[in-house]
Amino acid sequence: MNTIIEGLVNAGHKVKVLAINSNKYRVDVKNIPEEYRQKTQIETVYIDLSIKPLDAFLNLFTGKSYHVQRFISKDFGKKLIEILENDEFDIVQLETLFISPYLDTIRKYSKARIILRSHNIEHLIWKRVADITKNPLKSFYLHHLSRTLKNFELGMLNKYDGIATITKKDGEYFLKQGCKIPVIDIPFGINLENFKESPGIKTEFPSLFHIGAMNWMPNEEGIKWFVDQVWPMVNKEFPNLKCYLAGREMPEWLKNSKINNLVIVGEVEDAFEFIYSKAIEIVPLFSGSGIRIKIIEAMAAEKTIISTSIGAEGISIENGKNILIADTPEEFFESIKKCVQNETLCRELAQNARKLVLRDHSNQQLIIKLEEFYHQIISLQKAGNSTFVR
Repeated sequence: MNTIIEGLVNAGHKVKVLAINSNKYRVDVKNIPEEYRQKTQIETVYIDLSIKPLDAFLNLFTGKSYHVQRFISKDFGKKLIEILENDEFDIVQLETLFISPYLDTIRKYSKARIILRSHNIEHLIWKRVADITKNPLKSFYLHHLSRTLKNFELGMLNKYDGIATITKKDGEYFLKQGCKIPVIDIPFGINLENFKESPGIKTEFPSLFHIGAMNWMPNEEGIKWFVDQVWPMVNKEFPNLKCYLAGREMPEWLKNSKINNLVIVGEVEDAFEFIYSKAIEIVPLFSGSGIRIKIIEAMAAEKTIISTSIGAEGISIENGKNILIADTPEEFFESIKKCVQNETLCRELAQNARKLVLRDHSNQQLIIKLEEFYHQIISLQKAGNSTFVR
């Protein structure tokens, strides 16, 4: 989200940000740099997004998406109206599906064109999680969440003025589901000045690492799979090799684990420095949708990536050229073995990975593409809608 915000500001546009401040990632606005506050006019509204067991249970009988209902707030709606009444906008961009309940409010108080920035096919994330969940009751409830979220997500498709998906695959999925409004794919953009080829940080080779928020279920389930099924083979073959796990909200089972050379780092102060200091990123994901930002960032930092097929979805990767794909414990182990024993191969994979980012994920070029999409949406007000993917 911030990459697009700063990209639009740097391109000379007037930008206003209204953000949800939640119990999950609460921020004191006073700690946001003054320069950033001025250029984004950022305001926040607190919404308690914590899961309430009674509400979650009662939701079984409503047919509504519990994911979406948690984002509905009178305070947020009131602040949104205030902003729309006091200023005029050409475009209102909804970041993620979960801001969609406010679409009617925007229509009522603004003539702006409304764009959904779709970060994922949200219901597919939960369907994949439900499909691999072994606990019958938990699987049943997760399938319920997936179904109601799917009904909401697909039911909203033609209510926006345009959709900017994060991958072309996601855009094509929406079209197949009956989307008749303009669709464009705008992948995650990198400000390449933040990722130097030689930042002067010593890299520990060989070493494995993973970085990601562990309160996101797909991350935790993927790491548990890796720890249970892959790491024993790796640790036996390479008893001195370390694997560093970084990210906020590490689960207790990991923090309390005493597994040889599995280093639980937790939340890091500087993610870039952490990435540069390690050699081989592992991305063992079996659910999720959209695009994995942590892969793009590691590629920009010239790191070797080993990922599952689902983990690398949405990126124009070539297995064996700029990434290694492994979907079974044995494949993951063999890929790690290949990298640990061949630093030259790692260097070639990493260099090709950075070239991919330079080609496909320059934020400056993506902002130009997004601007063109905005202009096309605005021009369609009088001409009528047409459907396309770029």
